[in-house]
Amino acid sequence: MANKKSTRGAQGSGTIRKKTVMRNGQEYTYWEARVTVGRDSGTGKQIQRSFTGKTQKEVREKMQAAAVAVNENTYSEPSKLTVSEWLEIWQSEFLGDVKPRTVDSYKTTVKNHIKPALGAIKLQALSAVDIQKMYNKAGKAEKPLSPKSIKNLHGVLHKALQQAVELGYLKYNPADACKIPHIEQAAIKPLDDEDIAKFIEAVKGHKYENVYLTTLFTGMREGEVIGLTWDCVDFKNGTIFVNKQLQKERAGTGQYNFISTKSGKVRTITPAPFVMSVLKEQQRKQFKERCAAQELWSNEKNLVFTNELGGNLSAQTVYLHFKKIVKQMGLPDTRFHDLRHTFATVSLENGDSIKTVQENLGHSTAVTTLNIYSHVTEKMRTESASKMEQFIKTVTA
Repeated sequence: MANKKSTRGAQGSGTIRKKTVMRNGQEYTYWEARVTVGRDSGTGKQIQRSFTGKTQKEVREKMQAAAVAVNENTYSEPSKLTVSEWLEIWQSEFLGDVKPRTVDSYKTTVKNHIKPALGAIKLQALSAVDIQKMYNKAGKAEKPLSPKSIKNLHGVLHKALQQAVELGYLKYNPADACKIPHIEQAAIKPLDDEDIAKFIEAVKGHKYENVYLTTLFTGMREGEVIGLTWDCVDFKNGTIFVNKQLQKERAGTGQYNFISTKSGKVRTITPAPFVMSVLKEQQRKQFKERCAAQELWSNEKNLVFTNELGGNLSAQTVYLHFKKIVKQMGLPDTRFHDLRHTFATVSLENGDSIKTVQENLGHSTAVTTLNIYSHVTEKMRTESASKMEQFIKTVTA
């Protein structure tokens, strides 16, 4: 049995009742408010919603907020979706403009981390504390996630919840209030002048020599290099137009497809004439391979860098050959991406502005470039001191 005590809500917007019920042999008292939020279009009967709380003040505030929303035509029915159910909707309906590999990454994060921890919680009941506990637990697990992985986890969940906010399923994004661990910016490891010379010598005659040299002296990303097409190479003006990358599907057929650049920006690079001569050599090399392959040749994508039959190069194969080369040079920790870092560092050392380097690399903003290449190399410090010394001499003479 429940004892009820009712009081009228302000302006007839609803009623508030104090209720006492028996749970597990003990009395439990709480307050309940009911407010009319509309009428059923079929029967014409009132539709009422109830709100509960530990105090009369708490439920009155909920009731009044609902009444105001009804009067302003902004009231929406509480969603009964669980976090898991919403994530399924989000993944199937709201990722249409996201790159395929990114979609795969999102789905893996949802499956392995978010659903097991939060999936059963009602979407509207999800709190910042629930989310924070997931992050904290992930960082202290037997196989803990790195700060960067937790940041990525946060990014996926935040995107999904923000979409729920935009649709009116949530009033605010509970992930906004969460704290993620600080990420230490890893020091980049570009090749120095001596190592660059050794690398150029080491790749001479290698089947991917032109790939490596083009990457080293343009700063293009791996997918941009293997996805470069001949229509984007302008020998007359000495420029390269970077408008796409070639990326392998992680799921499904595993085939390679063209997608937009990482930042979504297109750019035109004016590389050193040496690069254009490398591409001229690649053109001659490809012609010879086409003649040798005859009817077996197929370069439907019009790629600059192809295998012996005109097909696209495997990014993994290009990378493994690269690792073998740098290991033989005594630089086993050097990554393919370090060729891009090397180009940027050499450009800065030789006086290119941050803006120029940003545009050549295709970064979304100059801030990104500054954050990555904020280090000052020893060579730059020495040259700066030398220039200042010359200036001092001229003003003190």
